[in-house]
Amino acid sequence: MRNYLSFSAIGALALLAGCQTMTPQPKQADEPLPPPNPAYAGEMAKFNAQFPNDKAMRYEDVSINYNNNLKLDEKGNCHSLSIHPVIVVLQLDAQGKVTNTTADVKNAKADCFRQLYASAQFPPPPFAPYRKPIKLK
Repeated sequence: MRNYLSFSAIGALALLAGCQTMTPQPKQADEPLPPPNPAYAGEMAKFNAQFPNDKAMRYEDVSINYNNNLKLDEKGNCHSLSIHPVIVVLQLDAQGKVTNTTADVKNAKADCFRQLYASAQFPPPPFAPYRKPIKLK
């Protein structure tokens, strides 16, 4: 059980380290929470199953820095579509190309980020398919 908790902690750290570039957006306090996407839990389970793995841990740092340096999340004005954060799980092939995207919720912001990252190219991961979650505020 202890190892499972540490794997979840690794996943949580990877999510927290996600996008550091955020665009301010107006507060809409009355905006309802978006409906959850049932497919998200399975994708996160696959992400967590990638650990413990030293190569995967190193790749998390590489991919986070790559995403933040290119400011991929700032393209498309997706942040302005909702005040609620979105987590997108990217599935990468052996070359780092995004082959599938799954968001934690269903709304316009999630769809925007899914489309934005659908054509993204990351550095090659240590194995494929590789799941890469990104928290977008």
